[in-house]
Amino acid sequence: MAKKKDRDSRERALLCVNASLEKKAKDLIILNVSEVSAFADYFIICSGTSDRQVRAVAAAIQESLKTAGILPLGVEGEKAGRWILLDYDDVIIHVFLESVRTFYDLERLWSETPRLAIPEEMVSMKALPEGM
Repeated sequence: MAKKKDRDSRERALLCVNASLEKKAKDLIILNVSEVSAFADYFIICSGTSDRQVRAVAAAIQESLKTAGILPLGVEGEKAGRWILLDYDDVIIHVFLESVRTFYDLERLWSETPRLAIPEEMVSMKALPEGM
């Protein structure tokens, strides 16, 4: 049986993924960094095609988690809308403008971690698969 902290971070990650899908985020991936990071269990990385969409995805994530009673520890980059970082303790979300994401290439930095790419045609996700 999973520890409560593990279940909580999985549930937070799932809320973030579904809010991102609602706003049609592009190239959505989940990285399980729990084995290599002391500060997070999951990184969620996605893109928007415009600064407006980047801000909309970040706002949807914040609203979804707020509804669940979860507030971020920090939010960076909202004003510019090029790279918004949302810190929910053990779940860190990066919402990028596509060109900025390509430039920073975070996926390469965390290439040794388990990852799950979410198909763009997916509307919502019921649960994270085992191993994630």
